[in-house]
Formats: sequence, structure tokens, C-alpha cells
Amino acid sequence: MAKDLFCKGYTWGFFSGDRQLLTPQAKASMERLASNGLDWICIPVNAWQETFYSLNIFSLFGRTQTDEEVKHVVNMAHSMGLKVCLKPMVNCLDSAWRAKIDFPTERGCDYWEKWFASYNRFMLYYARMAEELGCEMLCTGCEMGGMDKQASYCEDMIARVRKVYSGTIMHNINHGDEFAYKWLDKVDVIGISAYYPVTDETHKGPEAMRASWSRVVERLTKCHEKYNRPIMFAEIGVRNEQGCSMYPWDFYDRYELPLDEQEQSDFYETAMEATWDIDWFAGYFWWDWKAILPSEEEAKKNRDFTIYGKMAEQTLKKWYTKPAVEEK
Repeated sequence: MAKDLFCKGYTWGFFSGDRQLLTPQAKASMERLASNGLDWICIPVNAWQETFYSLNIFSLFGRTQTDEEVKHVVNMAHSMGLKVCLKPMVNCLDSAWRAKIDFPTERGCDYWEKWFASYNRFMLYYARMAEELGCEMLCTGCEMGGMDKQASYCEDMIARVRKVYSGTIMHNINHGDEFAYKWLDKVDVIGISAYYPVTDETHKGPEAMRASWSRVVERLTKCHEKYNRPIMFAEIGVRNEQGCSMYPWDFYDRYELPLDEQEQSDFYETAMEATWDIDWFAGYFWWDWKAILPSEEEAKKNRDFTIYGKMAEQTLKKWYTKPAVEEK
């Protein structure tokens, strides 16, 4: 495959509890995930602010992974032959989506200046850690729609990161924002949270998904041409619930609907089918695999994005273990 960068990846360990990442169960979880043919893993680190309008980002005991935990799992991933994307992520304690973090910009308002001072301290801390640990990629923001509108501040943030981190810089925007931010040519890879709806009430099944992915690829092609940067799906996935491909971004269970491993698997199949061989496409960090796994019997009963023990795990493995195509 003629690609400089192609991530056969998955996101692992999001919102892990206190010291869970140091357990034998976490190692077993990563080993099971890696057995599906991965060559990359994305490891999130959770930081917090009180509300979507707060100005300070901080670590929270028991809810932010400690330095010990981060170093342990990065080294563990490397020992398994996996490359690592470190993904520091800001979350709001008031349960607001991080994209809603936003402030007035009228003259005399210095909210963004104060917030970015905090964000830069946060990001540079983990950029230095990523450099020390040899992480091959660093994600400088995830679904931060309010932040990403502040072009000059974002360009400054990327420049600061480059002074301390020598690896690949990826920035994760939300689907629908492919043309919204003029500064994205400053990063190495544009990551997209690819929760695109690919079916609707009338058009369902794999063929409808293929038609929808074809339209998505047309949009992504224009995004690549605009910024001249490779594009990857920094987040992508659906839950194993009937109708999941109509609302992939939705984290809420609909218990009135039946479980549906086939629809989840079809989403995986058609997404990779549509993007796998595109020269400018840089791969996937599917969402998400738990650090502590239940039994496979219990996993089949949940409605989670995690594909552990479900049909989509075999679909992922089929694609991720495909023989490489020789360069022409």
C-alpha cells in the first residue's frame, strides 16, 4: 500500500478508573485488541474543566490518568509492537460536550486568552511526555469546535507543541467541520470524528451505507485538496443496536430497540471498504475498547461501541490482517 502513514488503530482505555490501567486485566485487554492486527493504538488522557464556560483545565484525582499510568500503558503498547497516538482530551464536569467550550470575542474580552493559557500548559505537558516516551503521534485537540474557530490561538498552540514534540501532530475535528478552520494546514494529519449517518428510515443496509460512504469520500477528497494534508478517522464507530448507523454519534441506549451486531459489523465493513485504498487516507482509531473487559457473554448483551466479542471484531480483524498491497 503506497502510504507514508496508515494507522490500523483503535482507541483504548477512555475514561478508565483509578489505577485500572496498571492491572493485569488491562494488559490482557490490550493484548486481545492487538491480536486483531493493529499496528497503532490511541491512548486518551482525560483532563477537566468545571463547565463549558470555565477558564481553567485541571487534573482530577481518580478521573485523570496519572503519569505513572500513562507511561505504563505507552510502554506496554510499544512492547507489543504498537505505535502510539497520545490523545490528551478536555472534558466538562457539567456534562457539556467539549465542542461547546466557547467565549465572547468582543473587544476587551480576554476569555480566550486566559483559556488558551491554561490549554497550552495542559497540551505542552503531554507533548513533552509524548516526546519522552517516544509516542509516534500526538493529538492536539478533539472535537473542540469553539476552540478551533480561534485560528491565531490554534496556530500558536501548534507552533509551541512543535518546539517540544518531534512526532506526527494530528488534530481531531468533528464531522461536518471539514472546511471550517483555515489553519488546519499547520498540522501533519487532519483527524475527523467520522460519526457520519450512513442510513436513514428509508435507506438501510450495506448498499445504503456504501452509497453514503461514497458521498463522504467525495467530501473528504475536497478537504484533502483544500489543506493538502492526509486525513484519518481519528474517531469512528457505532454501537450494536438496531438503527445505530442512523445516529453513530449517539451514546444513549435505546432499550426499546433490539441488539444488532450485524448493523454494527456492516458499518465497519463499508467504512473500510470505502476508504482503505485511498492514497491520502491515513487510517482509523475506532471508538473505543475498554481497558477492563467483561466476559464475552456479557459483552454481547451490552449496547456499547466496543466490538469485543461481537461480529464487528472479526470484521476488523479481516481488514487489519489483510496482506499489504505492493507499491507499484
